[in-house]
Amino acid sequence: MAVVGNRRTAARSDLRSRVLFQDDRLIVIDKPAGLPVHAGPRGGPNLEDLLPQLAAHPKHVPMLAHRLDADTCGCLILARKRSALRKLHDLFAQGRIDKTYWAIVTGMPAQSSGTVEDHLKKVSNAGGWRMIVDDGGHHAVTGYKVLGQTATLTWLELKPRTGRTHQIRVHCASLGAPVLGDPIYGPAVKDAGVPLHLIARRISIPFDDGAPPIVAEAPLPDHLRATFMACGYKDS
Repeated sequence: MAVVGNRRTAARSDLRSRVLFQDDRLIVIDKPAGLPVHAGPRGGPNLEDLLPQLAAHPKHVPMLAHRLDADTCGCLILARKRSALRKLHDLFAQGRIDKTYWAIVTGMPAQSSGTVEDHLKKVSNAGGWRMIVDDGGHHAVTGYKVLGQTATLTWLELKPRTGRTHQIRVHCASLGAPVLGDPIYGPAVKDAGVPLHLIARRISIPFDDGAPPIVAEAPLPDHLRATFMACGYKDS
C-alpha cells in the first residue's frame, strides 16, 4: 500500500474514479490525501493540474470552489461553470453549505459534545507558518461530538460553521485532543509516518431553492480504516 503523503503516488490519481456526484453545474470529488489543491510557491504535484481529467471540453476545466489541506482527504466541490462558482461562493459566505468532518484525535475532550468558538490568526516565522488562537484573528466556530473511542483515541464528528484555515485542526488541539498524525498542532511522535486522521466525510449543498440539497459522502480510505474501526466504526 502506498504511504500516505507520497505526493508522487497521489499525483497519479485518476480523478474520474473519485467522482462522488456530478451534474452540468458542479462536481464533488473524493480528494486523495497527500495532494495539495494548489501548486504553491515551490511548485510540485497538485490537484489543479489533474482537473482537465474531468473536463467535458478542453476549454471547460472545472474550477475549485473551496480547498482542503494537502493531507486531508474527502469531499471537495468543483464548479463546471462560472455562474455555478459564484453561487457556491455565495453559499459558502452565507454559511449554508453543511460540512461534516470525521477525525481521530489523541485523548478525549472534557465534554462529549459542544462548540469551540475562538479567533484564529496566522503567524509566520523562519520555519514556516501556523494558525494560533488570538483575539485579533478571524472568528471561527466548530461544533463537535464524540462517536466512539479507545483508551487513548477518540472518534469525533466535527461541523465547522466557518471556514478558516486549519480551523478543525486548531480547534481539536484547543480541546486538548489534537488530530492524530497532525505534524503542526499535535505532539511530536516517534513514528513520523502516521497519517493525518482527518476526512471531509460529507457535504450538503442547497444549490437550488425549494429543492433537496445535493449530498455527497466520501468513503473512509484504506489508510485510515483500521484506526476508525478500532474506535467503533462499522461499515454500513
